[in-house]
Amino acid sequence: MAAGITFVFDLDGTLVDTAADLAAALNHALGVLDRPPVPAESVRAMVGEGARALLRRGLGASGPADEALVEAGVGPFLAFYAANIAVHSRPFPHAEALLERLALAGGRLAICTNKPEALARTLLAAFGWQQRFQALLGADTLPVRKPDPLHLLQTIARAGGRPGASVFTGDSLTDARTADAAGIPLILVRHGYSTVPVDSLGADAVIDGFHQFEAALAQVQRRFNAPAR
Repeated sequence: MAAGITFVFDLDGTLVDTAADLAAALNHALGVLDRPPVPAESVRAMVGEGARALLRRGLGASGPADEALVEAGVGPFLAFYAANIAVHSRPFPHAEALLERLALAGGRLAICTNKPEALARTLLAAFGWQQRFQALLGADTLPVRKPDPLHLLQTIARAGGRPGASVFTGDSLTDARTADAAGIPLILVRHGYSTVPVDSLGADAVIDGFHQFEAALAQVQRRFNAPAR
């Protein structure tokens, strides 16, 4: 079922639960900017569009979030996060076993994330995943990033795959928009950081966790292999 398919995954909220470490970095940066911290649980709904968007939302919880203030917080945020990137972050249940099964079955694995590439690679290294993926494209790898479809299409290309034999898995509206613009089948996970119900985002399949991935993949493949009417 997986042979010859390129499986592209979002990272934060999809493969790895990074919310607690992102919340710690955000609150460190807010402290530097003389702003109050935000509750860690609320950060889950702020993640997904990069550091600046996260800072903008964190600042907005307590007052104005002008761009000069956002830029002033980027350095402290990234420095703290890089030094504490995997204190609490862990792969979601069944993620590692799924990646192993897909690779053994002949699938290509890749990551398309709006996390800076260097930080994404550092996070993968914390789990011993450095060699698991054929390609990893971060927010700063190309001049564009998700939801621009080129980000996803270039991830597929660099993994040695082709769009007609690829599936993207994510957790958010940004991921849904990216897949739709690129014309790539989409599986969404419910355990992530979406600010809207993922069942409303038009994915080809929605799963509670990676223990349901293969069944969703079969559903997606049947749909896209069906003869046109």
